[in-house]
Amino acid sequence: MAVQVLIPTPLQKFTNDEASVDLDASSVDGLIDALEGRYPGIKGRLCDEAGKLRRFLNVYVNSEDIRFLDNQATSLSDGDEVSIVPAVAGG
Repeated sequence: MAVQVLIPTPLQKFTNDEASVDLDASSVDGLIDALEGRYPGIKGRLCDEAGKLRRFLNVYVNSEDIRFLDNQATSLSDGDEVSIVPAVAGG
């Protein structure tokens, strides 16, 4: 099933400067693995050593924060849009 992934500018150097990629995945975890398969090294930027998404990243499936769904086990369907958004802090 094809899922569109929106890649933030800081990570586009890992995706050959592509801002959006289409991948087949049935969950967010599967999507991370698919990204790593196509763009080796990107998983290390997204996940810590235990495979958990880094704290400074927010992931949305169709504008819904996965923290309020099933986190990395969140299911994906054909046509879903996944956004990877770096957290922004300031003051």
